[in-house]
Amino acid sequence: MISRRAILGSGLALAASSTLAPFARAAAPIKVAGIHGSPVENAWNSVLHKALQEAAAEGVIEYVFSEGVSGTDYPRAMSEYAEQGAKLVIGETFPVEKQARQVAADYPDTAFVMGSSGKEAGDNFGVFGTWNFDGAYLAGMLAGKMTKSNIVGSVGAMPIPEVNMLINAFAAGVKSVNPDAKHLVTFIGTFFDPPKAREAGLAQIDARADILFGERIGTADAAKERGIKSVGSLIDYTPRYPDTVFANALWNFRPILNAALADVAAGKPTGRDYTAYGLMKEGGSDIVYVKGVAPAEAEAAMEAKRAEIKAGSFEVPKIMDEPK
Repeated sequence: MISRRAILGSGLALAASSTLAPFARAAAPIKVAGIHGSPVENAWNSVLHKALQEAAAEGVIEYVFSEGVSGTDYPRAMSEYAEQGAKLVIGETFPVEKQARQVAADYPDTAFVMGSSGKEAGDNFGVFGTWNFDGAYLAGMLAGKMTKSNIVGSVGAMPIPEVNMLINAFAAGVKSVNPDAKHLVTFIGTFFDPPKAREAGLAQIDARADILFGERIGTADAAKERGIKSVGSLIDYTPRYPDTVFANALWNFRPILNAALADVAAGKPTGRDYTAYGLMKEGGSDIVYVKGVAPAEAEAAMEAKRAEIKAGSFEVPKIMDEPK
């Protein structure tokens, strides 16, 4: 298990540093602000925060951040960081898409690169998606061969395209190896409420789900409490839940950050979509799993599909409709 995890971790680290050179030689660190809608311990925000902290430790950027910023305060926070001289603002605009683009238009000398379900705008408003759905599909392939009740469950934040695509990919992976499996889905209506995610997971277990996909933090707590297996998303939850979380659909923000920083350093427009830098075939996402938990033939089939994804010969379906 340790060897397996080390190999996958090294692959992501290599991808993360692959675009470092163009801006690492800049005369001065780039001033970057992070605006986190949830606490930075929330999985999604923790991935961004970690990448930004690493870049700051390397001297590539000067990093300041705010966390737990509400939707009503978000545009103001964007404006304030621009006024304070931030050259790049990183964050999320899912609840304030229209307002965020207006702020960007008001500050053309500041680059804004945001997690978003919308499109880029102008020269300085770039977007990125959290597309670790390849790993979710592969984890679903394992789960589909592991379930005994033929029922699996997913606990998500809310039915926005980003979340829908991830949960749909997990379900598609399950169905690809077990067409008769049933998939339960619950949305908790917020991006950070671990107790509520735990309650949703417990309800699914009461409905006979014996493997849970945790798009939200707290799902694995329900699985641990009831002694079933779980799949994590974005970060590696296995060290925290060693007997519960057997696979994780990882996502790494550093390749996206590196690409945005390179554009800022070169004076290029940042009004583009950076999502592709986070895809599995680009080295920005992957699956990590504990070998021997799923059947050997399931692991072999999953690894074969993983190789196809990385080679570009297989594409996981991108289904953004609300899962049923």
